[in-house]
Amino acid sequence: MREWHILLIEDSDEDVAATIRGLRREDVALVIHRCTTGDQALDYLYQRGRYRTPTQAPRPHLILLDLNLPGTDGRALLAVIKDDEDLKAIPVVVLTTSNNPKDIASCYQRGANSYQIKPVDYARFKQSVQTLIDYWFQIVTLPEDDSAFPRSY
Repeated sequence: MREWHILLIEDSDEDVAATIRGLRREDVALVIHRCTTGDQALDYLYQRGRYRTPTQAPRPHLILLDLNLPGTDGRALLAVIKDDEDLKAIPVVVLTTSNNPKDIASCYQRGANSYQIKPVDYARFKQSVQTLIDYWFQIVTLPEDDSAFPRSY
């Protein structure tokens, strides 16, 4: 079974725990990599600092992005990802508590592939995460190898 790498960019430990519980599956091999700030995520994506090698920072097949992050926030991070020729092909799902219409419109304008509001109820949150995984790793066809996502840096 192929391993799929997910970069989870979320500063809330509670939200990370709930997301990981929702991501646990027997039918899909998911490897979760977490960053807690936008700046840490940039280091991961550009393989800088403690993420200098592909084994420390494998290219994600999917990014789950919270908007409200310390430092470089999710909005700015999304813009960087989608403006970068090497990163823009990676699907980005905004997974946030913000139901602000301006945030929703702005994220889609910046190239988000999906915008999902985190349900407050744990059972609904878990179901929404499982549906998200079904969509991205069982319904959608992603490239077979990482050559579709070359790194030039």
